[in-house]
Amino acid sequence: MKTENRKNVEDILAEKGLLTPEQVSAVKFERVNTGKTGEAIIQERGYVGPDELAKARAEILNIPFVEVGSRSIPTQILDLVPQPVAQKYRLIPFAKDGGKLQVAMVDPLDLQVIEFIEKRAGTSVEPYLAVPEDIDKAIGEQYAKSLGTDVTAALEEAGVTKTKIDEQLKNIETANETLRDAPVSRIVSTLLEYAVKARASDIHIEPMGDRTRVRYRIDGVLQERLSIPTKVHNSIVSRIKILSDLKIDEHRLPQDGRFKIILTDNEVDLRVSTLPTVFGEKVVIRLLKEKGRVMTLQQLGLTGISFKRVENNLSKPYGVMLVTGPTGSGKTVTLASCLTQISTNKVNIITLEDPVEIQIPGTNQVQINPQAGLTFASGLRSILRQDPNIIMVGEIRDRETAELSIQAALTGHLVFSTLHTNNAASALPRLLDMEVEAYLLISTINAVIAQRLVRLVCKSCKVSVEMPKEVSEKMKQVLGPLYDQKVKALGGKLSLAKGKGCEQCEHTGYSGRTGIFEVLEMSEKLGQLTLNHRPSSELDAQAIEEGMVTLLQDGFMKVLDGQTTLEEVLRVAEE
Repeated sequence: MKTENRKNVEDILAEKGLLTPEQVSAVKFERVNTGKTGEAIIQERGYVGPDELAKARAEILNIPFVEVGSRSIPTQILDLVPQPVAQKYRLIPFAKDGGKLQVAMVDPLDLQVIEFIEKRAGTSVEPYLAVPEDIDKAIGEQYAKSLGTDVTAALEEAGVTKTKIDEQLKNIETANETLRDAPVSRIVSTLLEYAVKARASDIHIEPMGDRTRVRYRIDGVLQERLSIPTKVHNSIVSRIKILSDLKIDEHRLPQDGRFKIILTDNEVDLRVSTLPTVFGEKVVIRLLKEKGRVMTLQQLGLTGISFKRVENNLSKPYGVMLVTGPTGSGKTVTLASCLTQISTNKVNIITLEDPVEIQIPGTNQVQINPQAGLTFASGLRSILRQDPNIIMVGEIRDRETAELSIQAALTGHLVFSTLHTNNAASALPRLLDMEVEAYLLISTINAVIAQRLVRLVCKSCKVSVEMPKEVSEKMKQVLGPLYDQKVKALGGKLSLAKGKGCEQCEHTGYSGRTGIFEVLEMSEKLGQLTLNHRPSSELDAQAIEEGMVTLLQDGFMKVLDGQTTLEEVLRVAEE
């Protein structure tokens, strides 16, 4: 019985129409004369690309082919194989299916490495063949986003975990390279790098008694990303204290410090706060990018009448414009966007900030320093002697700063600042509480912007769902006449958007944030109510009557546009 000849790479490529008969003959001739493999010859001559070549090889070996360069691999999958092993053997785990770990490899026939991975991951391995350069790219990009691998490896090095690493590595000659000494400084560096790459605004390192919990605030929501054994908690805190120039031996009192790191050409300013708790010191690190991105008003999320009102008031030569909202609602970014829009060579803009979070081109930004006597009030007095046209005061915290800001507006300056109030109308009674004269407020306040940040539905896993009747009724109730306008603009088709959860959004269904706004513009009637010291509820009702779109209404409009969800808007905007 005659057996079928075994196919070569060039034969498979020829069947797929990727090689001409002449090219196949040339490959076979060179292989006989030089002893090189057909794969090597095709690669040298550049007959086909690396993907087609790898697919042909996979077909010969009867092993599936996979492209991993553009994949987003879950952290829990990457954590099963340490990065040094992945780099040494040019492989990367990319998924789990039916209890099997799927691993992309340059050499899927290396049984010794497969056996090691199976012991390390505690599961069987299904090898896939991939292009070497594709694997290298995936290792570089995916492990950079993974937090657990480096930290776990470092803890294993310190003998904190009980994994029997020596037994797993005894047949791998690179065992010493894989488990290199990783000090606590490496763990801290990994925590910080992950925060920058995950777009986190804060890191919380919290002792819980039986463990240390590490949480990151991403898109305004705290998410737990790591648990660290209690044994190393004090060492991590000490390392952060050293970097922040804090007292290492002081554990009874809160301390504040700061330091900087440079990552991928970005300088990040880190503000550190320690707080003694019953289980040890809690550390919170706030990340402030030195080169913060300044957005346009539209990119912030300002639309319709709110956008027009802000634009109109930015063109005024003097007066006060306030931005209100709780901490973390994006007030600083809004102020930076406003100043960027009106910054020209013809005006002198000076800011007083604590701290300077976003660098605004064409402005003179001043960092306040209370210890040295430079407060908002004293700094405001000084900058008024610097011939400014436009002044930005980071926050009105007391009567003195409020009065100086109002006086600056009265003398022909355009003043921007922030207040911590729940809505726009509450800003006026708050200033009255600071004993600012009502008649001065009426003549100086141009507009008050209140804002919140809502998470955007992830574009990668976004789906449309039918709008329940009760939701539609709630929309009509809140939006009023705006509801019919929106329905008409959308062609009568109403649906809700939601994110199913995918690797891109860490299975949260959300990715990124936008603002929801209400803009109160001072009017004669609002001025009269302010003069009579009427409550904020009356001011709010009058502002709505004059056309102000409320925070909740703006949020619901963005829900109808498919940008965010009803739950997200109610979470941040409903009082």
